[in-house]
Amino acid sequence: MAAQPLFVVLWSSAFIAGIIGVGAAPPMMVLFARYAIAGVLLVGYAFAVRATWPRGRQWRHVAVAGLLMQAVQFGAFYTAMGEHVSGAVIALVQGLNPVVIALFAGVLGETVTARQWFGFGIGGVGVAMAVMDQSNFSRIGLLLCVIGLLGLSIGTVYQKRFVPDVDSRASTAVHVVVSAPVAGLLAWLTGQIHVTDVTRFAGSLTWMVLVNSMVAFLLLNSMLRRWDATRVGRLFFATPAVTALLAWVLIDQPLRPLTVAGLAVGLVGLVFASRKPSAAPIVAPRPVAAVR
Repeated sequence: MAAQPLFVVLWSSAFIAGIIGVGAAPPMMVLFARYAIAGVLLVGYAFAVRATWPRGRQWRHVAVAGLLMQAVQFGAFYTAMGEHVSGAVIALVQGLNPVVIALFAGVLGETVTARQWFGFGIGGVGVAMAVMDQSNFSRIGLLLCVIGLLGLSIGTVYQKRFVPDVDSRASTAVHVVVSAPVAGLLAWLTGQIHVTDVTRFAGSLTWMVLVNSMVAFLLLNSMLRRWDATRVGRLFFATPAVTALLAWVLIDQPLRPLTVAGLAVGLVGLVFASRKPSAAPIVAPRPVAAVR
């Protein structure tokens, strides 16, 4: 159980490190540097622990999941940060991840109870309340947040559907390695190959590589192997509150009343979504055999 709160804190810290990094270099430059360094370390780690690498069609499925969960998600989120979207707002939008995942529960052969749907609904209302209290960003920034959310949610469902049993250490390495050249190409095409503050860039990059790209994603993929996607996804309801608190303490971003209220409502949704079902579950379609 300790893995769950640890994951929430580590995942939330990525938004703070991202804001600091994007303030020192363009978004795609930050993303490329993060993936290039983390990719080398993760591959080395996977070989050192003798991880089992994907085979045959698994390579393709792991690569697709990685591009969605890494390149699409963080490419959109970092660009949103460049549009002055706060880390708390990005985390709040990302908090809808369990709702999106739940929509695909039937594809995964999982069931979602009426109580869980009620919890998801409350959580979604809380996210909406907190986002409404933030006016300091563009519509493009909000659209980028939604794109990042879809990248994470669809990537999570895709991996759980097609390669649920792949070694998390190897899959995490593949995710980052396939995303690095995409980020590098985008950085080159958009003229983002430069750094304005080397010290802040190096500090944020160190945290993102060692903590966010390695520890947090290894933990995420490990949980996806042990638990159903809905259970893992609902952890994201807790990240907005933790991110807002970290942003307030570490980078002095204010906590407005409606934001606090929205975070509280979202946490109530988390409680409902996390409770063990006592009612009959909603009937889901029979699971389809995963393609390996």
